[in-house]
Amino acid sequence: MARDVIGGLRAEARLAPESGIVEVVNAARNREGLIPLWVGEGDLPTPDFICNAAKASMDAGETFYTYQRGIPELREALAGYHQDLYRKPFSPEQFFVTGSGMQAMQIAVQCVAGAGDEVVFPSPAWPNLAASVGIMGARAVPVAMDYGDDGWSLDPQKLFDAVTPQTRAIYLNSPSNPTGWVADRQLLNIILEEARARGLWILADEVYGRFSYQGTGPAPSFYEIAEPDDRILFINTFSKNWAMTGWRIGWLSAPPEMGQVIENLIQYSTSGVPVFSQRAAIAALTEGAGFLKQQIERAEGGRRIVVDGLSESNRIRLSVPDGAFYLFFGIEGIDDCRRLALDLVARTGVGLAPGSAFGSGGEGFLRLCFARNPDQLKVAVERIASAAGDFR
Repeated sequence: MARDVIGGLRAEARLAPESGIVEVVNAARNREGLIPLWVGEGDLPTPDFICNAAKASMDAGETFYTYQRGIPELREALAGYHQDLYRKPFSPEQFFVTGSGMQAMQIAVQCVAGAGDEVVFPSPAWPNLAASVGIMGARAVPVAMDYGDDGWSLDPQKLFDAVTPQTRAIYLNSPSNPTGWVADRQLLNIILEEARARGLWILADEVYGRFSYQGTGPAPSFYEIAEPDDRILFINTFSKNWAMTGWRIGWLSAPPEMGQVIENLIQYSTSGVPVFSQRAAIAALTEGAGFLKQQIERAEGGRRIVVDGLSESNRIRLSVPDGAFYLFFGIEGIDDCRRLALDLVARTGVGLAPGSAFGSGGEGFLRLCFARNPDQLKVAVERIASAAGDFR
């Protein structure tokens, strides 16, 4: 008699959602002439100075178990990086090295939410947050952002109205994946004050904080207004800034008194990040300012290409993103964005992510990554704009 293997699994694991982006990727992965703009990474390889640091570490025999929290040199480099960025003191004891920004998010969720708890977040949003919360047996509660002539906006009162006695945390991703929306300092202050008053945690996903097009510096951050004892967990990664998506290394910033708790969670998941990867991360932080500047300038140029090109079509609706490196746009009259993404890649060879992959707030939209080769972006824009009139 055959046993029901899947039915014997824990429900939270069994019901973990499939990626709506991967479905489109799989449908056209090997298509000739493909322009893949569907995933959240640029197309530049990791620069040599970062790779060479990892090679030197391996050549030196640094291939053994190491500090669960991260090697002291990297934690010191993280403190220095943040101090230079925000012009205030940071301690290495605030920083914990993780095996990706995704693991930083998982640990943050594990710290604050479990069975019966809730985490409130603006939608549309990166789907991995809701999945991480669900896997823990908690419930992710989306709050729909508003979309109008001025682009995306978040009504903080709607966010607070969604808070219940079961709510443990508010998750905020700014600059936002997928919309490119950026929370201003006033909104961050409002959310922080309310979180303090209600005893809530804030999960601050600032992965795209350096990709800001509103001025000369980073996007507004909770770092700028937080007190040492605030209940804020900061999620970040080396992936986006320094073209290290395949390295799987990130960091979590937390109140130092949480150190042993976070170390334990790292121990019982990955037992730490390889030293050679951490040496590469140190090189990124200490030698990578010029490369990061190039990344931001390249993304800003890509933003200009896709916004200017697609704005010429009277069927395409979009708002100019203030941060991150995505354009979130729709074609007038088309609500089924999953079908649209599949049809578009089949007809044009341009791979985009369906907005439905980012929750109900993303229905009717497509996400395009513009941190890419400008010549490819120009071709992609021409193909999309030409095909837009054919969809009904």
